Amino acid sequence: QVQLVESGGGLVQPGGSLKLSCVMSGSIFNLISMEWYRQAPGKEREAIAILLPNSGVDKYKDSVKDRFTISRDIAKNTLYLQMNSLKPEDTAVYYCTTLGATGRSWGQGTEVTVSS
Repeated sequence: QVQLVESGGGLVQPGGSLKLSCVMSGSIFNLISMEWYRQAPGKEREAIAILLPNSGVDKYKDSVKDRFTISRDIAKNTLYLQMNSLKPEDTAVYYCTTLGATGRSWGQGTEVTVSS
């Protein structure tokens, strides 16, 4: 199993930036994918960014493309989501998730509120 702990959420003004972190532990070798999801109030959880660690390929949901960047620090076992030019519609609970041989694991989420 993989344990995931997110941090970095908070209140930010429109146009601002936040960097979310997700510390990974446990069976983190040979993960198939590392992803960020979010769930806005009253909406379903949606995938917004994915990183394929074996190839380094990353992909994004259209609504966050060119504003958000997924990355990882191998030495720190940490996955990141850099979020720039934040909009009120980015308000949500953000979750990191991994897919590996032992299945999918989820963190507890970190809340991001974009408001003036």
